[in-house]
Amino acid sequence: MFESIEEMFNYAKEIKKPLHEAIILREIEFNEVSKEYVLERLNKSLEVMRQSLKKSIEIDVVLPIAEAMEQSQRLLSKPYFLSEDLKESIYWGMSIAEYNSGMGIICAAPTAGSCGVFPAVLFKAQKMLKKSDQSILNAFIVGAAIGVICGNRASISGSEAGCQAEIGVASAMAASAITYLYIEDIDINYSDRIGKKISNSVSLALKNLLGLVCDPVAGLVISPCIKRNAIGVMNAFLAAELALSGVESIIPADEVIDAMYQIGKKMPSELKETGLGGIAKTPTAKKIAQTLLKNNIF
Repeated sequence: MFESIEEMFNYAKEIKKPLHEAIILREIEFNEVSKEYVLERLNKSLEVMRQSLKKSIEIDVVLPIAEAMEQSQRLLSKPYFLSEDLKESIYWGMSIAEYNSGMGIICAAPTAGSCGVFPAVLFKAQKMLKKSDQSILNAFIVGAAIGVICGNRASISGSEAGCQAEIGVASAMAASAITYLYIEDIDINYSDRIGKKISNSVSLALKNLLGLVCDPVAGLVISPCIKRNAIGVMNAFLAAELALSGVESIIPADEVIDAMYQIGKKMPSELKETGLGGIAKTPTAKKIAQTLLKNNIF
């Protein structure tokens, strides 16, 4: 697949195809599979996302950490500063993350710990922009490709590069997807305009969360992971808003991805999913871990 965002854009320009179609064609070529197979897998992942959102707001999830339960429900209160749409999207993102922590079936995007960001942003943008399911699939393809590039070029693992590689990359995937969703009907075929705005949305989303550590309480993907999905949702909308408004990143997206990886490699192991540093080592977190151990939770 693609090793850089620049390579992906250049390929789309070369074959004169819309970006989402160019991505599918490269997938077909790289893995030697049919278009039908690729679309089947994509639609399956997208449907899992839809179902995770639907079920997450229908089911009361029981979590091992009682203090973290039903936090998303509090987002059903009236908005104080945010619009109703943005507040609901945060609720969706946290709900899906809670659903994952309760062993519900989700689509890792790019990981299970960051699974709420992409679907919450994508489906909320669909509702806000009144876009078709086909447009959502096209945007999903672009966002997924950004995740693949981040994985190829750097990492999408909290244990390797911290939460910046999970929530950060999830935000970049979501931001690029809704940026494409907004402008795909304006520029049917690939253009530099689309590429520039998508690249900026990725850069801005990632830069906002560079250095974010992975410090799960008791080693569980619950706290602070669920609430970080909320931050990821807001960050994605912000990055897309900035990019579409014409705000540009001085540093190209591929270089930001490289910087994220370098930062991740320099992080101490205590801050990379081990539960040995950050908030996981606070007195309250230690008490929670001791309680779980005493109750044979793990």
